[in-house]
Amino acid sequence: MTQYAVGDIQGCLEPLQRLLEQVAFDPQHDQLISVGDLINRGPESLGTLRFCKNLGPAFNMVLGNHDLHLLAVAQGVRDPTNKDTFGDILAAPDRDELLNWLRAKPLLLEVAGYHLVHAGIPPIWDMPTAYNLAGEVSAVLQSDLCSHYFHNMYGNQPDQWSDSLEGPERWRVITNYLTRMRFCTAEGRLELESKDQVEMALPFKPWFAHQNRKAAADKIVFGHWAALQGRDCGQYVYALDTGCVWGGPMRLMNLQSGEYFHQPASI
Repeated sequence: MTQYAVGDIQGCLEPLQRLLEQVAFDPQHDQLISVGDLINRGPESLGTLRFCKNLGPAFNMVLGNHDLHLLAVAQGVRDPTNKDTFGDILAAPDRDELLNWLRAKPLLLEVAGYHLVHAGIPPIWDMPTAYNLAGEVSAVLQSDLCSHYFHNMYGNQPDQWSDSLEGPERWRVITNYLTRMRFCTAEGRLELESKDQVEMALPFKPWFAHQNRKAAADKIVFGHWAALQGRDCGQYVYALDTGCVWGGPMRLMNLQSGEYFHQPASI
């Protein structure tokens, strides 16, 4: 089996399909794993969701912030924005089946010795801590507290982890670290406003750039940060969001060989 990780798809189904053709992807023998943001902003959110779900065991993913936003809108706790392009999913006859399938996906996943996450792992967490806390949120998503979670998901506070956090504030900061983080301090204080830059004033740095990160010896594959354009982020850190929905290529990584493959946004 060859396992491939793919960057943010965001409803760009055609480049994804061409990329899979490029590597002769065989769902009988291979597996595709998305680092999140399967849908939204691109032209074919419904088609992408159906395509990936129909791959069955040959597909897996972690949830991204756009995936969670879709689930919140579907719950009726948030109105779609004028930038959202997932109305086709909300109107689909199979919407509940698709949304329940999506909601069951984790926020953190280990595959072939790599740890896949949408945004990153804060420098203050080791991987066992990250998995435990990601599991807390996943359990809430699968429980009767799901609607309560989505009602309280949005917001930038608290902006730093504390073991004393409880309930919605605890869930929110875990979610923000794993699905929205770009910049933070060495102590894990988040800066969540910046999207289009790759550097900012100290004490903020890209989450992966802090010395003494507790997960520095672990291989982390992530998306979310299109402005990085897939640049080298240092040892054991692999950036897969190359901005396909914004006109860049889509990136696929062979997790067995470490090789990257790219497909232009349009052909």
